[in-house]
Amino acid sequence: MSEKRPEILSPAGDRESLLAALRYGADAVYLAGRSFGMRAGAANFDGNGLCEAVSLAHGVGAKVYVACNTLPRDQELRRLPAFLEQVEAAGADAVIAADLGVMALVKRYAPRCALHVSVQFGVVNAAAAAQLWELGASRVVLARELSLDEIAVLRRETPAELELEAFVHGSMCLSVSGRCLLSSSLTGRDANRGDCAQPCRWRYSLVEEKRPGLYFPVESGEEGSYILDANDLCMIGHVAALAQAGVTSFKIEGRAKAPYYVAAVTNAYRLAADGYAASGYSAGYQPPLWLSEELDKVSHRPYGTGFYYGTPRQNTAAGGYIRRWEVAAVVLDWEDGVLRVSQRNRFFDGEELEVLLPGERPFTVSASPLTDGEGKPVPSANHPEMTVSFPCPRPVPAGTLLRRKKD
Repeated sequence: MSEKRPEILSPAGDRESLLAALRYGADAVYLAGRSFGMRAGAANFDGNGLCEAVSLAHGVGAKVYVACNTLPRDQELRRLPAFLEQVEAAGADAVIAADLGVMALVKRYAPRCALHVSVQFGVVNAAAAAQLWELGASRVVLARELSLDEIAVLRRETPAELELEAFVHGSMCLSVSGRCLLSSSLTGRDANRGDCAQPCRWRYSLVEEKRPGLYFPVESGEEGSYILDANDLCMIGHVAALAQAGVTSFKIEGRAKAPYYVAAVTNAYRLAADGYAASGYSAGYQPPLWLSEELDKVSHRPYGTGFYYGTPRQNTAAGGYIRRWEVAAVVLDWEDGVLRVSQRNRFFDGEELEVLLPGERPFTVSASPLTDGEGKPVPSANHPEMTVSFPCPRPVPAGTLLRRKKD
């Protein structure tokens, strides 16, 4: 176990999420181009966008890792060298790959980029990790199916210079290390090319072969059963255990998630990791309770600890997300005790809003008196991106998010 604060690695599915990750304390971001990434549904980045992303990240001392982690066929591989040269020219810090052929091409066409081996590769033992180190990988993203005890063994039996990255928060895939054919079979959308339809989240019933149209529910409650649906991962209360096991990078899932999710989750894990470092890297460190409460304020499924403490138990009685909070506004500026914001969801004069400050515990402010862009009193901010103002006793930087509890 190294006495070094773990890296906070945040998702960036688009420019706004990238800015949120950087504003709220990410040490590094992972993103993808318009091809070869495992989140085809995200906006992702074209060539110019990739260059800008690297510039923005490097400008605040953060790194950029480019996901090139699909399993490409031969006809797709012909386009890969040009893409890798583009990644190299943009100045990206690393390429994330899941295929041995792709790894070889990364070394050839993007030699200045570090090579990170994707979770899709399924690294579950020290022999595989050590062999990947010999092939030039500087980091492996560990399979989600490993326990903390297994990670500790892997850490002891691999070169100390090899970095170990592991997911700490977000959606969990039902399939082992993400290699799934369910989406392809049911919808024709290939999960291994980043186009998963997430059929594991669907609600299922049984039908007997000789009784077409007669459905039998697979019941575990009044709402039926989501027999394939995985709980979301949440390890905020176990950051010390992860670091003590040898995890050097804490990865947050969510390249398809909204900027608010990226901001709030990044902020929580950054503060937890900072607290762990401030404790002298104590194995007994526990983050304050309010950090766990922060993660209840983003859209999520029921939380669990994945495979870290053994085989997970799933909540099969309910599907969908828990959404109790939403973004109310984004700060434009603060001057002379007045906060000027751009509306994102309707809120009212006198409503209590939470100010999600980077690197701090949120505080509450009353949106009163609420005035429009001309200084006239208004009962509510009810138009998209409407500019309104109200008093706020503390300075708040531009880009800070304000949230409200949903009705």
